[in-house]
Amino acid sequence: MITDKFKSLIADQLVSLLAKGRVGQGGNSTSPSATDLDVDIGASDSAYTTSAIKSGENTVEYSLKIAGSNSNLNGKSIREAAFFDSNDNMLARLNFDALGPVANTSDLEIFFILEFE
Repeated sequence: MITDKFKSLIADQLVSLLAKGRVGQGGNSTSPSATDLDVDIGASDSAYTTSAIKSGENTVEYSLKIAGSNSNLNGKSIREAAFFDSNDNMLARLNFDALGPVANTSDLEIFFILEFE
């Protein structure tokens, strides 16, 4: 059994770990030992806005946003997103059906919801 208090402490830790995120054009499944995106689009870390909130005692929401006007994103199809800590350790990576090609008038925002019981 995991106590409610322990779940809450884990959620707090997940919020504090998030430092940055990135998107890419890869989309293959990866091993849990993977350390980076399959095909990073090459945008600088400052091009992204990331946030983490504890939305429940056992739920954390990560979000990642990049402007569609970013030249590294514009015109590309995005198939993966990843979240990293301040030491550049990949915390989570998700792949999905292609989004795009992204127009320079559309920002891209990805949400990753972690819920544990």
